[in-house]
Amino acid sequence: MRSAAQPWIAIVAALLTLAQPLFAFQSPLSDESVREAYFLGQRHDGSLAELVEKSTQRFPAPQNGPYISSVMFVTPFVSAALLSSGYVGNYSAQQAELDHRQSGKEIVEITVEIQLTESYGQFVTPARANSRSSSTSVLIPRPPDFWRDFRVQIFNGDQALSNSVYHGSPNYSCGDYGSCVLTGATLTFEFPADAFSDDSANVRVDPPEGETVTANFDVTRLR
Repeated sequence: MRSAAQPWIAIVAALLTLAQPLFAFQSPLSDESVREAYFLGQRHDGSLAELVEKSTQRFPAPQNGPYISSVMFVTPFVSAALLSSGYVGNYSAQQAELDHRQSGKEIVEITVEIQLTESYGQFVTPARANSRSSSTSVLIPRPPDFWRDFRVQIFNGDQALSNSVYHGSPNYSCGDYGSCVLTGATLTFEFPADAFSDDSANVRVDPPEGETVTANFDVTRLR
């Protein structure tokens, strides 16, 4: 005989399911998804590059100031595929699953690429010591940590996120004889995957010169 309480139990269960945090992309990854990411990374047929491109927004060069060329939103699935792609030879799907389980909490990585330009180049004019200094312009190399002058804000929907793991590194172009030229920088931000619960994520980059750049991601379309 069916209990009168059973319909209410079903309703409560459904409400509890709806109350669970929902993520626009899959996180945590199932074992099946980890295996799928592994095989995607091992194919080397351009399909991973297409997936990465869907996770990347590119921008036109500005009229002046530094060139914020791209912003990439790397989900746990894309990260697992990229990790697999870096291995050649003795790396199995079983090892990929083990590595993923041992890696701990899943993260979203956001990467901002900055390029120097003619108006914001590898050399800068230092502040003059006093008004009696020579009128001749003296140029010095731009500091390799110039990226610290850029302000980056990351949003889950309309909510600003903070407390990310933040890395910055200069990029160089090196010649055949060892001489290297500063060309830009790469900024990387890491957040727990569950920080992104909205359907959209936005990355705003304010350079010290030039216009602000904003990347808008519809994370419902990302793996």
